[in-house]
Amino acid sequence: MDAWQQLNHHGPLHHGGRLRAAATHFAIPLENWLDLSTGLNTNGWPVRTPPASSWTRLPEEEDELNAAASRYYGAGFLLPVAGSQAAIQSLPQLRAPSRVSVLNPGYAEHAHAWKRNHHTVSAVSPEQIDTILPNTDVLIIIHPNNPTGATFPISQLLNWHAQLAQRGGWLIVDEAFIDATPELSIASHTTKPGLIVLRSLGKFFGLAGARVGFVCAHPQLLIALNNLLGPWTVNGPARWMAIQALQDKNWQEKARQRLLQDSERLHSLLSQYHLTPHGGSAFFQWVCSAKASDIFEELAGQGILTRLFTEPGSLRFGLPTTEAGWQRLDRALARI
Repeated sequence: MDAWQQLNHHGPLHHGGRLRAAATHFAIPLENWLDLSTGLNTNGWPVRTPPASSWTRLPEEEDELNAAASRYYGAGFLLPVAGSQAAIQSLPQLRAPSRVSVLNPGYAEHAHAWKRNHHTVSAVSPEQIDTILPNTDVLIIIHPNNPTGATFPISQLLNWHAQLAQRGGWLIVDEAFIDATPELSIASHTTKPGLIVLRSLGKFFGLAGARVGFVCAHPQLLIALNNLLGPWTVNGPARWMAIQALQDKNWQEKARQRLLQDSERLHSLLSQYHLTPHGGSAFFQWVCSAKASDIFEELAGQGILTRLFTEPGSLRFGLPTTEAGWQRLDRALARI
């Protein structure tokens, strides 16, 4: 276990964006870092000041949030939650002990949440899904996958859902990174029982701190989840900002184009330095390497934070925000 892994070994999981910990560990001032560890759109939606009433009144479910989200996602029914993480932690409480298969490698919070609630959890590769499906009650897909960027045809996802639904099973699709490629989304099919899609404003809109997400699913499941979570799960100012962002079609189109272009640029830049990505999405590129830990340390020593994975040994590179950031990454890679 290297120094950074030891630093992060305080709990069962750790994530990107731990910039203060990195600044302390590598003795580089916070303001001198280039943070590429989170996979967020750092050129996010331009935040506006919420009205004073959003602070002084309790959040109201009768506002425009559900309607705006339904239009944006194409979902018939949905429930706002405090980031998709709230749903990840709560959904396992809505089933009796089940056999759960989680795409691996993938966002580790899914497996962690189901294990914590006494379900039997197995990690599966994309190639294993058809084989294990008859013995699975819940299949969890991150789509595009984090960190590999792997995607599946909608027809394949619907086929898996149909097999699970026949015996009361669930297909959960985490679409946190899909906004730049909305044609891949399965959210419009979530009126079907047993199909659950998680969406978030954190990645595409760059509003991770607002903690706004949505669960798209059949009304019966949404009622049960709402009863579990209780009232006012999303605060008033965050609801107001989410409405504005979800309705801003002009910004959304420009953001999609920029993310896709920047992701291609990052792929080319990494390839130039013999770090050709093994996968990626519009938000990040994923590089597998036996020297991933060494590369992480060398970049961190230059004040550039990436996301280190150990199984398999790999790095996830988010997109620089500015041209100066691109040039800095270029120079840092040249020194390795």
